[in-house]
Amino acid sequence: MKAIILYDTRSEGGSTDRFVDSLGKSLAETGAYVEKGKCKATADYSFIQDFDVVIMGAPVYYMLVSSELLGSFFQSNLKKYLNRKKVALFLTCGSPEPMAYMMYLPQLKMHLVRNKILTEKVFTPPELSDNQAIDDYVDNILHAYKKALKTRNNNLIWTDDAQELLAQIPSFFRNRIKIATEEYAEEMGYREITVAVIDEAKAELE
Repeated sequence: MKAIILYDTRSEGGSTDRFVDSLGKSLAETGAYVEKGKCKATADYSFIQDFDVVIMGAPVYYMLVSSELLGSFFQSNLKKYLNRKKVALFLTCGSPEPMAYMMYLPQLKMHLVRNKILTEKVFTPPELSDNQAIDDYVDNILHAYKKALKTRNNNLIWTDDAQELLAQIPSFFRNRIKIATEEYAEEMGYREITVAVIDEAKAELE
């Protein structure tokens, strides 16, 4: 599994940065390939095409999710490249948990209606340095990802022609096309992946 952690924080080297480092380490220890990136509202997010899972999160300031992450949905191409991606969400805040789940997480989820959300978690300040809380969150991500992958693989059949076409695609690009095609077929309700379905999925990537 290839995962990218997209996060935002106003402070450098603070509790959120340390938490993201711990989260990445915990993921890497499971065998996952992990990168991290700090959000900028006007950045180019085309690079997330190369990742299987996008983990997104930020602190809450004055009842709003940190502005660079939230602003990315409006001012950049983040929403385009998140299309059909599997996503895990986290927030860090000291508010009561019911309020956080009711008021803050929806600020992100409203932009992710076409995404499979693997898991979501609101971390309190003490939990940011709690290795068990972080490991539990990682376990939830991996479990949901494997379950989604198994369901998809059981539901989809590649035709011989489609498999031959996939084999002709350069290896560095093949996995991206395979995943994009399967996610596209799943969303469209196709049970069989043909050459035509691959072409449709490739067109969506362009």
